[in-house]
Amino acid sequence: MLRTIREQVATIFREDPAARSVIEVLLCYPGLHATLLHRVAHTLYGWNLKLLARILSQMARGMTGIEIHPGATIGRRFFIDHGMGVVIGETAIIGDDVILYQGVTLGGTGKDRGKRHPTLGNHVVVGTGAKVLGNITLGNNVKVGAGSVVVHSVPGDSTVVGIPGRIVRTRGQIADDLQHGQMPDPQGQDMENMRQRVEQLELAIRSMLEEKTKP
Repeated sequence: MLRTIREQVATIFREDPAARSVIEVLLCYPGLHATLLHRVAHTLYGWNLKLLARILSQMARGMTGIEIHPGATIGRRFFIDHGMGVVIGETAIIGDDVILYQGVTLGGTGKDRGKRHPTLGNHVVVGTGAKVLGNITLGNNVKVGAGSVVVHSVPGDSTVVGIPGRIVRTRGQIADDLQHGQMPDPQGQDMENMRQRVEQLELAIRSMLEEKTKP
């Protein structure tokens, strides 16, 4: 457990420029608290002490504002930045070196039983407020833009944005991080295309009317 704590603290220093000291990280990072408590709850869940595991996860939720079902499987060096409002479902599987920002949901889409939550590969980043829903897979190195809703599997080395999520970058084009101000806007592009089409139609109609009114 001590090795796990050291690894988690080192991850925070690597990913968060606001981290100033080990004491600050240990005392003031709810993502760290939620992750460490989840690892204990997940162990209890594996021992079939499910009620005790759920009680511990509910305590963690009250302390941190982060809800992680004890059945969820989470890899090493997991980092939840800020964390308020993060929800991770029972059958979610998360690989190594994954980052979730505040308001992220790894949830289901209905009352299905069995595997019903997402699987995230290694080095996945899910931006603020994004929702990844259902028994889908995000491959290694996938980036999900803020506010996106992803309901289909995404191949590795891709960036996905929008509602519903659309792939806007693939292998060879992948950004190192989520520079949201530079992210493509597929909905905005669709609106711009529509505006240009309307202008073309208006010009065509105006031209037709002018031809009809000529003496």
